[in-house]
Amino acid sequence: MAYLSDIEIAQQCKLQPITEIAEKLGIGEDRIEQYGRYKAKLDLDLLRENRSDGKLVLVTAITPTPAGEGKTTTTIGLADGLRRMGKNAVVAMREPSLGPVFGIKGGAAGGGRAQVVPMEDINLHFTGDIHAIGAANNLLAAMLDNHIKQGNSLGIDTGKITWRRCVDMNDRQLRFIIDGLGGSANGVSRDDGFDITVASEIMAIMCLADSITDLKERLRRIVVGYTYEGKPVTAGDLKAVGAMTALLKDALKPNLVQTLEGTPALVHGGPFANIAHGCNSVIATRFAMKFGDYAVTEAGFGADLGAEKFLDIKCRMAGLTPDAVVIVATVRALKMHGGLRKDELDHEDTAALEKGIPNLLRHVSNIKNVYGLPCVVAVNRFPTDTDAEIDFIIAKCGELGVNVVLSTVWADGGEGGVALAREVVRLCQEEKGDFRFCYDLDMSIEEKLRALTQKIYGGSDIVLLPEAGEQIKQLTAFGFDKLPICVAKTQYSFSDDPQKLGAPRDFTVTVKSVKVSAGAGFIVAMAGDILTMPGLPRVPAAEQIDVDENGVISGLF
Repeated sequence: MAYLSDIEIAQQCKLQPITEIAEKLGIGEDRIEQYGRYKAKLDLDLLRENRSDGKLVLVTAITPTPAGEGKTTTTIGLADGLRRMGKNAVVAMREPSLGPVFGIKGGAAGGGRAQVVPMEDINLHFTGDIHAIGAANNLLAAMLDNHIKQGNSLGIDTGKITWRRCVDMNDRQLRFIIDGLGGSANGVSRDDGFDITVASEIMAIMCLADSITDLKERLRRIVVGYTYEGKPVTAGDLKAVGAMTALLKDALKPNLVQTLEGTPALVHGGPFANIAHGCNSVIATRFAMKFGDYAVTEAGFGADLGAEKFLDIKCRMAGLTPDAVVIVATVRALKMHGGLRKDELDHEDTAALEKGIPNLLRHVSNIKNVYGLPCVVAVNRFPTDTDAEIDFIIAKCGELGVNVVLSTVWADGGEGGVALAREVVRLCQEEKGDFRFCYDLDMSIEEKLRALTQKIYGGSDIVLLPEAGEQIKQLTAFGFDKLPICVAKTQYSFSDDPQKLGAPRDFTVTVKSVKVSAGAGFIVAMAGDILTMPGLPRVPAAEQIDVDENGVISGLF
């Protein structure tokens, strides 16, 4: 039997005009800015309308493996399932980065019968938001170096510049560079480097800002480096804020698209969860809650990264409280956590499942016991999964008082998500959460890092390398110690070692460096070997992508 690829399924879909999708939300054509027939940006003034908020549902997942989990697909299928139940559901998701699209991971528009469309546009240039973020980032870099070239009246130490340039592509060649070569007429020679655009603080800022005024204030606070006296220098000091805001004013507006089944979807912002905070924009989430009875959103990678940052950073800053959490898992991925190779997953192995299931149970316990939120486990069922394996997961989760629901949204779309939708509605209506954060803001930076390590990751303690210790002292002296923490670490393990699968214990997390993202409003702690500029694999996905003479794209998943 021949299966259609994701792009073939998406290209067979008959899309509804975006004006009709907006009408489902009660939004008239005069309040949207159309980007062709099937994409639009929403007027920010719509958020000022007097509407009560709908329920907020967070979709997260177990620690990812090469076997796949299907978190984005589940998010979309759940919203479609809620719509099939007659509920007014709206999806709020992140925008894909071109780095994974042309690299190895793939896009972020879902898969199978649970996708947001037009998937080619969403996975490529979309409405230009990420390009605008890159332009604003690099404008600030240009103004910083120009200030130094033109006399450096602020006394910026070129050896203490923390602001890097960015490009939205996996390009390891740009990680570390020397620029300003060619003599004084061409600038000041110094060490520099590039991050991928979705790791830029500008991306984090746009996703946490709630208005243009807030955006400008956050941009003003960006620390780009330090003076010879050790004082921070900001984008405000460089008088860059107004021009940066001009580049970002349209990007701040959320993008409206649709699922294959015509469910309204807001796709806006795309910070990576292993580097940044891994959530779509606050503005998009607020729109989804304002115009939907159920807002279904996701957070990147496993719950120890995306969900933790969604709860401890995004919800704290925006005053949001989730009503229910969905934790996505697959039998195949749990067996990989139990020690099986990817080519060993197609046969029943409850012994491997028993070794791997502690990964799921720790994520469930964290959501339920650390954060005090009601949750359900959604198992993406594969044809090779046996009843014995499914029953094992149901029994283990039942011991924690959490239900398990099978999901077949990849194959069946919204129909395959109705059972999950029913359980989500039940959680929202019948189970009252007691939401709390993992740590308090008045704790020291070290105490917050230790709380995350011990309460969320399951480790014993942290190890601060000398450079990180000195940076913490400096940030504390500047008053940044009361900000939340954004840990940059591997997505493949609770620990900072990607080889430690399952639910390891008694490990330490080594913090190599610490910096402030003052505009975003959090401290970034670099743990393990994490790169802010990924590289392409040996055989990048870009090699398979093509366009025919009619402009039809192929090979895009």
